Amino acid sequence: MANIIITGASSGIGFETVLDLTANKEHHVIALARSGEKLRKLHEIASSLNYDGGKLYPAQFDIVYDNYADSLVPFIKSKFETVDILINNAGALVNKPFLETSPEEFALMLQTNVLGHVNMIQYIAPLMTNGGHIVNISSMGGFQGSVKFPGLSAYSASKGALGILTECLAEEFKDQNIKVNCLALGSSQTEMFEAAFPNLEAATLAFEMGRYVAEFAQNGSKYYNGKILPVSNSTP
Repeated sequence: MANIIITGASSGIGFETVLDLTANKEHHVIALARSGEKLRKLHEIASSLNYDGGKLYPAQFDIVYDNYADSLVPFIKSKFETVDILINNAGALVNKPFLETSPEEFALMLQTNVLGHVNMIQYIAPLMTNGGHIVNISSMGGFQGSVKFPGLSAYSASKGALGILTECLAEEFKDQNIKVNCLALGSSQTEMFEAAFPNLEAATLAFEMGRYVAEFAQNGSKYYNGKILPVSNSTP
């Protein structure tokens, strides 16, 4: 049995990852997102697909602005004794030329794509078991040496910072035997991909990438720690 927390669960890859994880009746999954309506839809679909599956606990929560100590942590403790896996999947995107991108828009990218995950890790890591696994979801746009695209400087820079954070935390958490890895995902047919690359078809379907993320979260820590792993078969 695994106790799993995933952010950004209401759409795209996060949504599909939850469906894959809850197909296993041994899993207990806390799914976090800002949209309560989309979380209700997730719960309905998960229940219909996996009627004999794992337990799903959707919770509306903003990883940047909401209260961790008085809201999220008590909720987690009411469901789990400990946490085995944390998947930091939440993210936002600004698609705008660099010279037209405001400081506020850059700050939004850093808040959502880096600082929100910092918040999650600082509050959740103390609840994790020996042998726990933290998976940070980055992008090929933030992977060093990959092809870059106009309009995505703020987004890509924030995703690159998430990769470096992963490498640092893997060292810091060695004594607790908590593994930390980062998946730099390539194109997948999601709303965010369509916002970044209008009229372009992604090479991978969201449910396929979600299945990969779910599998890696469960087993990747056996083989990797502190790694930024590109997951892409196309450009973009």
